[in-house]
Amino acid sequence: MNEIQEKLRLLPDDPGVYIMLDADKNVIYVGKARNLKNRVRQYFHASAKTDKVMAMVSNIADFYYIITKSEIDALALENNLIKKYTPKYNILLKDDKTYPYIRVGISEKYPAFSVSRKLRKGSKYFGPYMGGVRVKDVLEIVNMAFGVRTCSVSIGAKPKKPCLNYHIGRCPAPCAHLCSEEEYGERVRRAMRFLDGEEGEVEKLLQEKMSAYAEAEEFELALDCKNKLAMLDKIRLKRITSLNRDLNADVVAYVSNNMYAAINILIIRRGIMQGASTFPAESASSDGEAVSGFLLQYYAQHGLPDEIVAQDFVEDRLLEEYFAEKFMKRVTVTLPKQGIRRQLVSMAENNAREYLEKSLDKIRHKEDMTKNACARLKEVLGLSRYPRRMECYDISNISGVDKVGSMVVFIDGEADRASYRRFRIRTVEGANDFASLQEVLKRRLAKLGSEEEERFAKPDLIIIDGGKGQLSAVKEIFDEAGVRDIDLIFLDTADAEIFTLSSKEGVLLGKRDYCLQMLQRIRDEAHRFAITYFRNIHSKNALASVLTEIEGIGKAKRRALMDKFGTLDKIMRADEAALASVEGISPSLAARIKNYFEEKL
Repeated sequence: MNEIQEKLRLLPDDPGVYIMLDADKNVIYVGKARNLKNRVRQYFHASAKTDKVMAMVSNIADFYYIITKSEIDALALENNLIKKYTPKYNILLKDDKTYPYIRVGISEKYPAFSVSRKLRKGSKYFGPYMGGVRVKDVLEIVNMAFGVRTCSVSIGAKPKKPCLNYHIGRCPAPCAHLCSEEEYGERVRRAMRFLDGEEGEVEKLLQEKMSAYAEAEEFELALDCKNKLAMLDKIRLKRITSLNRDLNADVVAYVSNNMYAAINILIIRRGIMQGASTFPAESASSDGEAVSGFLLQYYAQHGLPDEIVAQDFVEDRLLEEYFAEKFMKRVTVTLPKQGIRRQLVSMAENNAREYLEKSLDKIRHKEDMTKNACARLKEVLGLSRYPRRMECYDISNISGVDKVGSMVVFIDGEADRASYRRFRIRTVEGANDFASLQEVLKRRLAKLGSEEEERFAKPDLIIIDGGKGQLSAVKEIFDEAGVRDIDLIFLDTADAEIFTLSSKEGVLLGKRDYCLQMLQRIRDEAHRFAITYFRNIHSKNALASVLTEIEGIGKAKRRALMDKFGTLDKIMRADEAALASVEGISPSLAARIKNYFEEKL
């Protein structure tokens, strides 16, 4: 603590970022400051603090800081460091859902319309779609009403064969050069006006189609039109009459009980309430910093609205500058005191408060199953450090064929799926799981101390599914790599017994013990990930080998079929029209493929 006091005395008055460390040198908190000296000293003064801040301060063993040119640079650096270290006491957007949008490829000569959950430059996006409105239904309406293309077929100088959508009137087949750029552009403009809220033309068209289908006694098609009209009504009913029809805003509210918190976000597009989402939020930050941290992470995955409406403690000017610099878009951050926007903020606050009250037991249980289980695991097994980053490995194959390995990663007891890795076994002949595991670990440990360690962070604990049989095989790899500072345990599936290198005797935990349940979750996830990868490879290899038996199918056509259908089962079930829609597959070849599988069955 004397060292910390000396560091506090030497803190500069500049803006920057400070990084708090625990006794194991893990980053537990990252914060930004307009003035580093004033901000960091506050943590160590005897002033009143929330329970979460007190818990964080009690774990600080050291800190360091980085000076920046401005507060906006500090905000950007703070966000990058939070992504890198996922600190225990920062707000982390773990339970986020990426809602679907309709993407229009406006950079394309003949723009295609598709469903997308990721936003990229060069396209225009409409949405997000939530609250009972299915994005696929909206896309189907667009396709049916305006005949725009919904495929990803490239359009070049050489005309292609029109697909089924052309023949049923769903696409003018620009890929076959049957539609001019001007004519198609008009279709796109009308479709985009509908997606922008002009429903009149589509409503009239659906009513006409419904009547025509009913007269022709095609009642299923008539019912489909009726359902789509009901969906248009659902969209219309969500419009807030007090709001401008051009309003695209997100309304954000943060509620905390000093230990746990929740953030609610209301999505308003074209004056229509699209829906709402609530996120649990554990943080040792101030309320304003917590909301800023949430918004930076949230908008890294979602499209920015024209306006963000928030509570009065939010750093509005700083966020506006950040979004303008980062996303090259002018976003207004409004902190209303009265009027309809203040009422919307109150609605979001009520949603967040209700979520927090109803979810407290669930949040506490989750903490027991994750962070608290990690802390207890260290004590029970005598680990050298808190197992913040845990990695578990598994091998999958059938009789030594298509051998693969998996690595899953859990941070503070929760799955970190972005860090999962898959391995194709390269050097092992036959069904030798021990040797396959050795190869995977050898390749993994080779990343330590290399340029790739940034992507493959050093684990605190490695978990192997197996008992004493695997122990010597894995220890051999650790010894070869000179690894001494990573804990290693073996989970015996049959007896739920845990073995470590430090003891000949296993540790038995009760079936209801949170530590054992956490280890079993990690083990099961590694097994699932390995099996999924194996099935994918095995299916593609089997598909490729079967298709080679069909006359007229070479490498390019196999790849086209695999890209289109993915699995052999789907190709076997496809009809001739669907097969013939694949590039390079003629109607006669489609018939040959269909006949081949019918004879096999």
